[in-house]
Amino acid sequence: MRIDLVPVGDLEEGVVETSKRVLRERFGVEVVDRSPVTIPEEAYDPKSGQYNAERLISVAERVGRGDKNLAITDVDIFYRQRNFVFGLAYLEGKGCVVSTNRLRMTADGGEVDDDEETFYDRVRKEVVHEVGHTFGLRHCDNDTCVMSFSPTVREVDLKFERPCPECSRSL
Repeated sequence: MRIDLVPVGDLEEGVVETSKRVLRERFGVEVVDRSPVTIPEEAYDPKSGQYNAERLISVAERVGRGDKNLAITDVDIFYRQRNFVFGLAYLEGKGCVVSTNRLRMTADGGEVDDDEETFYDRVRKEVVHEVGHTFGLRHCDNDTCVMSFSPTVREVDLKFERPCPECSRSL
């Protein structure tokens, strides 16, 4: 089993390495990072000023050659009627996307938090969460499970970066 990481746009230096490390640890898979690609113009939605998460999943699926493919970006993404998402994956799909854009927010919704440890902790959790969906894991009711639904960084901060025992058995 192999997961390809596809950087889309400019990313902070440690994001790809952190993501590779957590995927190897949590899923026991080979992880390959692809060359960065530019953000496709057609992914931009001028009405929202954001990028369509589904179109970025398409980039991951097109560029990646792994059994699973993860696009990582720093642009703000949305999905259908949700005004923003941290990431998106199709259940048991081949591709997914994680955005680091809002993972820098303060827990109370403030603009930017310079806490590197918290930022990378959130990146790891969201990467595991979205890739977990591609392995068939659904949202979990356990608030500390990495597969719990997290609409704000406050909820991301509450969960661990691993699946709960019940979700782990489903892997």
